[in-house]
Amino acid sequence: MNFVASDMSVSLGAVREALSRLAAEEIVIATAQRGYRVASLSAEELNDLTETRIALEQICLRASIAEGGVEWEALLAGALHRLLRLPEFENGDCLQLSMAWSRAHDSFHTALVSGARSVWMSKFRSSLYRQAERYRRLSVPLRTGDRDVAGEHRQLCEAALARDAESACALMRSHLVRTSEILLRSPLLMTTDQLKATGN
Repeated sequence: MNFVASDMSVSLGAVREALSRLAAEEIVIATAQRGYRVASLSAEELNDLTETRIALEQICLRASIAEGGVEWEALLAGALHRLLRLPEFENGDCLQLSMAWSRAHDSFHTALVSGARSVWMSKFRSSLYRQAERYRRLSVPLRTGDRDVAGEHRQLCEAALARDAESACALMRSHLVRTSEILLRSPLLMTTDQLKATGN
């Protein structure tokens, strides 16, 4: 912890507080007398997380489309506009995701479901989103040029604003599955046996 505090020019108390919050979200794991470690990633967890997230995102999206008013429409349109105007990568480097774009991406996905009135759905959805972000960020450098992420976001927004819940939910499923498939096809989450079978 001393190294992190020194490297980031923050107090040890701030590092402890941050690690406690990350541990509560299970992004890091606290081990007695050993400190903290980053939570592991696995194909099994990714599949479970993706299917659970799809189910909850679709429930939230349906509620948002049914319950959201003009303010929700304006918020969503604005969030999409901002997302599309920002570059996804820092200085065109596809290995370095832009923090501004990441914040706008979070805001867009939050805006999509912000018309829903349920506070608890929103809390559970936010927790799943944060867990999925660990995987999404890992998938970005592995993406091939054939994916139109901006187009996917635009289509999601258009379907939601058209109050077409069926299309919006299908697009959300496709959007989330595409991201998980990038990692599932890569060697990063493969077991040793899977790597041997592919010759890697």
